[in-house]
Amino acid sequence: MIKGIVIVNNSGKPRLVKFYQNVFGEDRQQSVIRRVFQQVSTRPDSFCNYLEGSVPEWGENIKLIYRHYATLYFVFAVDAQESDLGILDLIQVFVEALDKRFENVCELDLIFHSDRVHYILDEIVMGGMVLETNINSILQAINDQEKMHADSMKKAGPSDSVDAISTKLGAGRNW
Repeated sequence: MIKGIVIVNNSGKPRLVKFYQNVFGEDRQQSVIRRVFQQVSTRPDSFCNYLEGSVPEWGENIKLIYRHYATLYFVFAVDAQESDLGILDLIQVFVEALDKRFENVCELDLIFHSDRVHYILDEIVMGGMVLETNINSILQAINDQEKMHADSMKKAGPSDSVDAISTKLGAGRNW
């Protein structure tokens, strides 16, 4: 099971954090992010991308599987049952989906379009379980969602109130 996904830049600033096993309290979450960053950032790029890590909030036997792309570390914290190569492939699929969506993804895309990044991630992983690894299926789902969003925006005029929009969408006042 995937315990969490952390994307941090080379300075350790988190750009996307998703915990699938609860870490209660902001201080403990920051501690997990710091610990994960310290463990992966100190390794030379020539080393392998698997690291047996210790993250007390998730217990022992946690593997940190990561890829370092330009200024970003994509880190997946998983339990011992997950395949190292499978998770590396999953990271590759995630980055490819981001790349195709944002046309050469960069750190600013993760910052300014975090809602879309989370949607892409939710198409791939939900609740710590892998849902989809086929890049074409992922991109199709993303395109479908964007088309539905565009259609709903066409129905709603720029000056419509919330009540007018809900009525146009068929919800009326009982939503």
